[in-house]
Amino acid sequence: MTVLVLNQMEVERLLDMEGCIEAMADALASLARGEVHVPLRFVVNPADEPSLIGLMPAHRAGESPLYSLKTVCVFPDNPKRGLDAHQGTVTLFDGETGEVRALMNASAITAIRTAAVSAVATRLLAREDSRDLGILGAGVKARSHLEALRLVRDFNQVRIYSPTAEHAQSLAAESGAQAVESAEEAVRGADVVVTATSSPDPVLQRDWLKEGAHVNVIGGRPPTMRELDTATVADSAFFVDRRESAEAEAFDYRDALEAGAIGPDHIRAEIGEVLIGAKRGRSAPDELTVFRSLGLAVEDLAAAEYVVRRARETGTGTEVEF
Repeated sequence: MTVLVLNQMEVERLLDMEGCIEAMADALASLARGEVHVPLRFVVNPADEPSLIGLMPAHRAGESPLYSLKTVCVFPDNPKRGLDAHQGTVTLFDGETGEVRALMNASAITAIRTAAVSAVATRLLAREDSRDLGILGAGVKARSHLEALRLVRDFNQVRIYSPTAEHAQSLAAESGAQAVESAEEAVRGADVVVTATSSPDPVLQRDWLKEGAHVNVIGGRPPTMRELDTATVADSAFFVDRRESAEAEAFDYRDALEAGAIGPDHIRAEIGEVLIGAKRGRSAPDELTVFRSLGLAVEDLAAAEYVVRRARETGTGTEVEF
């Protein structure tokens, strides 16, 4: 048996954003139809340790059965070292024999597929006339989101804020965006907002958001992930990648629920349900929409399968006897 091994640069080259966006749309629609099995991630977070390791398995049955497992370490201080906060591997297993088929870098998979999912949500939920983008954070995921969202909306202005000013300035310089001095300055007036931080506490306030804005919430520090204040959760049409994941892991949502600011039916829909027409998306031009992304193993499975297909077509990667 041989295993296809793909490093970070190879994954980044093979996982083009446009193709990944369509792969994520297919994966989320498949989840909504009940075609994949995705248990909650298992997280090991030692006491008094800021880092953690998470295990994210998935299974797809059908004509091409497949298992996947992402093993990811999250080190929140890595951006200060010039590293992605997410480090790990994605492994694909044959769904009929269990043999290992491919092993690849998880940092690239995570950054690209997370942004692609946000692009799917933005394409569904953001106003068609959205022209102003605000991004909180300037790390790997902020960079991939800037690329992805520009594929689904034609932005005239992009503002970026990071507590580390040089990071915001660097990303702004390479992308034609504007680095600003505060989170509020980045968010006010924005039609679309991205929160891509490792903060354990809310990073934006409801009164900064304009009418009709759409917010993609993809950061927060696991396992208690929160970037939104309670008022934003309560005032929004709230969408998620998966209800079970949001209820277990999205502490900004859980904070609002425990405070009595929202009820247990506050989640309007999973993005996949909107994709297949089972649930409605935006209902009015002035409605505030929020997509709370937790990141799902089915997204890793779909992204990894796409990468392997392109690797086979292009002869990329290294075959290793196993």
